[in-house]
Amino acid sequence: MVLRIEEKILNAILAHGRREEPNEACGYLAAKDGVVCRIFELTNIDAAPDHYSMDPAEQFAVIRQIREEGMQVAAVYHTHPETPARPSVEDIRLAHDPDMIYVIGSLMAGVEPVRAYTIRRGEVGGVELQVVVRRPA
Repeated sequence: MVLRIEEKILNAILAHGRREEPNEACGYLAAKDGVVCRIFELTNIDAAPDHYSMDPAEQFAVIRQIREEGMQVAAVYHTHPETPARPSVEDIRLAHDPDMIYVIGSLMAGVEPVRAYTIRRGEVGGVELQVVVRRPA
């Protein structure tokens, strides 16, 4: 499986994570024409460094906006302030949508900063990130 994603989105995930440190940041990624091109930052209502919960009202509003703008929800993202970009035990336990791609950004030095996964019935699978660099016209 491959997730095509604009380079600026990867940078935006990490920037959101840095702004929310020491807590995890979270949100949705939206795609148009098969490429993730928009980030929707949400509030981590748990305000915790080791897990996140999205505000349900914010979630519904963002999903509605994504659809109204002719895009699709491509992934959920969150950051790990102090651990690598791989699903934690809690991430795996709370992954209830088998069709969702989970993107994790790590703020740790010396590790791959952003990775993507599927999580189905507790089984974690890797998703290749294909970075799309858009140059201004």
